[in-house]
Amino acid sequence: MTNDKKKTGILLAVLCVLLLTVQTASGQLKSINNRLPLLQKAFVDLRFGMFIHFNIPTYMNQDWADPEASPSLFNPAKLDCNQWAAAAKSANMSYGCLTTKHHSGFSIWDTKTTSYNVMNSPLKRDVVKEFTEAFRKAGLKVMLYYSILDTHHQLRPNSITPAHIKMVKDQITELLTRYGKIEALIIDGWDAPWSRISYDDIPFEEIYLLIKKLQPDCLVMDLNGAKYPAEGMFYTDIKTYEMGAGQKVQEDKNRMPALACLPINSSWFWKDNFPTTPVKEPSKLVNDLIIPLNNANCNFILNVAPNKDGLIDDNALASLKEVGKMWSNKGPVVNLPTLDAPIISHNLATGKPTNSSWSDDMNIMDFANDDRYTTSWVSNPTVKEPWYEIDLTKATVFNAISITETRSNINQYRIEYFTNGNWKTVINGDMSKNVKVHRFPSVTGAKIRIHILNARQQVSIAEVGIYNEKI
Repeated sequence: MTNDKKKTGILLAVLCVLLLTVQTASGQLKSINNRLPLLQKAFVDLRFGMFIHFNIPTYMNQDWADPEASPSLFNPAKLDCNQWAAAAKSANMSYGCLTTKHHSGFSIWDTKTTSYNVMNSPLKRDVVKEFTEAFRKAGLKVMLYYSILDTHHQLRPNSITPAHIKMVKDQITELLTRYGKIEALIIDGWDAPWSRISYDDIPFEEIYLLIKKLQPDCLVMDLNGAKYPAEGMFYTDIKTYEMGAGQKVQEDKNRMPALACLPINSSWFWKDNFPTTPVKEPSKLVNDLIIPLNNANCNFILNVAPNKDGLIDDNALASLKEVGKMWSNKGPVVNLPTLDAPIISHNLATGKPTNSSWSDDMNIMDFANDDRYTTSWVSNPTVKEPWYEIDLTKATVFNAISITETRSNINQYRIEYFTNGNWKTVINGDMSKNVKVHRFPSVTGAKIRIHILNARQQVSIAEVGIYNEKI
């Protein structure tokens, strides 16, 4: 065989591998999206569960621990995960979720990725293992919490390296391959104003597809999705609401499968005053939270923090028993509406040059692709058929576009893309809701333009997204 033939053979082999990789990712995502509605409904049907914040902060009287705190602090001398499970059962909860790693980076499982873990504490026991075994033994489902932000390992804004991304992937792989079926991975410290770690810094799509590869039925929930509109599913399988941070489910309007969380005490991790401070009243937990949230397609997870001994305090135990006397899971909720698959890909539109027809006052075109849903481009009321344009700066492949309105005023529109010196129509659409996601066969264009053909009132677009999904 000549050298040229060898080179050609090698090149063809490489191309085949790349094509197979793309086809595998494509098939994986289609399978995920086909299964997702059933998994979302099953999650809503669980209705009520226990969040368990238990980690290094338990021993520091603060929710955010010193990232250099010694593992020697972590010493729950009476740790009993069976007690936690019994407490959850007494309240008729369906599942539990444990903080495997919080923002200060201490892992409470036997990880091989870092020495900053429970096996180097006085306990020297795998808490995640004991938790999963105890809850399953009690007939409860198991979920895990994992923080992307990790101040001990310097995984924080402006400091992220490829080694950090590898650590995240390796840790998630451990959690999803060692402890049996995990119903959901609840992720924190990602794309939040306080964490400032974007979905590009730690690539969301890669992490999402890894989770689904390891456990196809594991739901992915990002606790920091509150910046996204209530009507759209962006970077999460379930809409999440941290009620203590002011995030509230619109109980009369919510269509999405949702999760809301609050602690039974005044904060997430155990504090010295918890045993002597009243917890939330059982009647209010039932009548003001569980029932109305469940009626709005929302699962409620109540945080119950174990103390320094690794046990739940008596006042919390008593409250949970009372909740169980007043409330029980009455079975499946009504079917959820048909929803778009979640957006998980990088937004190609963010920060790109924009243009538009005449804007209204200061609300110019740059506000509709700034990755903030509290700002918007507003068309001038004198313009009869407004238009909005994003310049991708070069020929780019994409197959999905999202439009988010501040208020639903657009009736009809046309989306075009610019290719080889011509504008071509890709979508003729209507805005039946505030968030509209269009998916279509891949096209290549350097620009996209939205022509507003008909609107009830003045047009106000909060964000336009352009994506190249692996479908």
